[in-house]
Amino acid sequence: MARWASGRMKIQLKLAIQRAHMLQDKQESLAKKARREIADLVAIGKIETARVKTESLIMQDVHIELLELLELYCETLYARFALLEVPGMEPENAIQAPVMALLHAAHRTELQELCVVQDLLVARYGPEVAQNAQDNLEDCVPSRVTNKLAFHMPPDDLVHAYLGEICRAYNVTLPEGVKKASPESDNASKHSTPSQPSSETFSEPSLPEKRAMDKGEKAPNHASSHTNPELTRASSAVPATSEWDTLMTRFAQLKKPT
Repeated sequence: MARWASGRMKIQLKLAIQRAHMLQDKQESLAKKARREIADLVAIGKIETARVKTESLIMQDVHIELLELLELYCETLYARFALLEVPGMEPENAIQAPVMALLHAAHRTELQELCVVQDLLVARYGPEVAQNAQDNLEDCVPSRVTNKLAFHMPPDDLVHAYLGEICRAYNVTLPEGVKKASPESDNASKHSTPSQPSSETFSEPSLPEKRAMDKGEKAPNHASSHTNPELTRASSAVPATSEWDTLMTRFAQLKKPT
């Protein structure tokens, strides 16, 4: 097991931030290519294939948001590094959420740098705290992290609306007769009621308006969805609105036709 070393921890946090940023850019580029492919599939009438690819695209966007969140937690630990050196075997309140989130989620990502950060945190706070984070004992891990790690199929209404936005962005006509649910899901619903994912699965605010500012873009206005989520849900005509707002904000920023 790694030994705690504050100098090494600072270096690994910076490396993790840089690598997370690079991986987000790479996945966003792949997502843009996937949107172009989805629009082409709709144009030639392969609607069901387009729907399946849209489901994958939504889940990919959720994973990108997870990377953004973990990047922000690394930046928080770096900015509050002095609190990591306060004596004691429990994280200080101001860094408890980042510590628990990284202990819980680091090994569930592709970033080896985050795994090194995780090992150093285990060395700093001990295996008991690390195990509590792994098991999410007493909900010690922020829900915004656990929700993004949980696997849920996107709701049919969200998939349909997302597909419609992709078609509009690429000037492709989505046939009016397209059903919001696939034939397979229609048949399944006759025999059982499928479990719906928690609204929080896709509802966390897209962290980084800082990402838009880093790229020199204008940060989107999230006032309507962040100030009062309940009012947002009540006023929207699409079910599961909070997840829709989050993903469509990303769509508006990144998914421009080429």
